[in-house]
Amino acid sequence: MGGLFYFLFWKQINMNFIIYDLEATCWNGYAPANTSEIIEIGAIRMNGFGEVTGEYNRFVQPILHPLLSPYCRELTSIEQSNVDRAKKFDQVIEEFQNWIGIFDDENYLLCSWGRFDQEMLERDCRLHNVDLDWCAQHIDIKDQYKKIKKLDKPWGLKKTIDREGFEFDGIQHRAISDAMNLSKIFLRYLDEWMY
Repeated sequence: MGGLFYFLFWKQINMNFIIYDLEATCWNGYAPANTSEIIEIGAIRMNGFGEVTGEYNRFVQPILHPLLSPYCRELTSIEQSNVDRAKKFDQVIEEFQNWIGIFDDENYLLCSWGRFDQEMLERDCRLHNVDLDWCAQHIDIKDQYKKIKKLDKPWGLKKTIDREGFEFDGIQHRAISDAMNLSKIFLRYLDEWMY
């Protein structure tokens, strides 16, 4: 038992947890099928001791539907000028991977609130012919939180933040704000996540 405990402890303290959130193109009502694209990546890097070691936030220029819908602009507070000036996905994702430390063989685990973010990463990697093997190291915090709390159904991030007694910092539906708030939940249950 001692050896297993030591291994699991070693694994955790040598891990970079990438707590991230994405915003994507969206529409109210009619939405072109399978054409949502990432327009913002926000992430917090946390080590196995729960210390924040970095923050990442970039806009991404969509290519399938470069003009954001009024609904998308209102929901996310992302302006057209933010994405017009941004780099395209393949450039931003390479920068994000560098920030994570993928090319330096760093141990990392992508952590998001639900499966949507992982699915969007994989979809955009396919769209831009980017290798997507790196996306596989992922855990769904929303699902695990539901199991930890023995909930009948999962809660949204804002409701969870409120129920945990935290203040929601920043702007809802902005990737960096959602990632920062998710990191509070992640830290509170740091030793309970299964990966």
